[in-house]
Amino acid sequence: LTSAGKRQHYAIALLDKFFRHVPATFRAGVLYDIGCQLHRSCYKWDLLPDYCDRIVFVISVFHAFGHQWPCQIIYHPRKCACFGLSDGEGCERLWSALDHLVAGLRVSG
Repeated sequence: LTSAGKRQHYAIALLDKFFRHVPATFRAGVLYDIGCQLHRSCYKWDLLPDYCDRIVFVISVFHAFGHQWPCQIIYHPRKCACFGLSDGEGCERLWSALDHLVAGLRVSG
């Protein structure tokens, strides 16, 4: 969880903290570019045992194309419950729309 690739322990810690502060009936959709690996890790290593059945892991459409075919089918947001017609690219679009602010906010040294 802490070595090669993305560091999943940050996502696990964030989800653990999140679920401690929401009602016990709350279900959450987690959109993560390696959601398939995070989902597999949760079941393989028994991470988040109290919350795993309340989490729906998905991969944004853009990132899904870099994954194998089974990941694209199982973790596609339009094929999972509670995501509706979202393609998972809302944050990407927001940051793209705000990119003109970056140059003005940079600190020059």
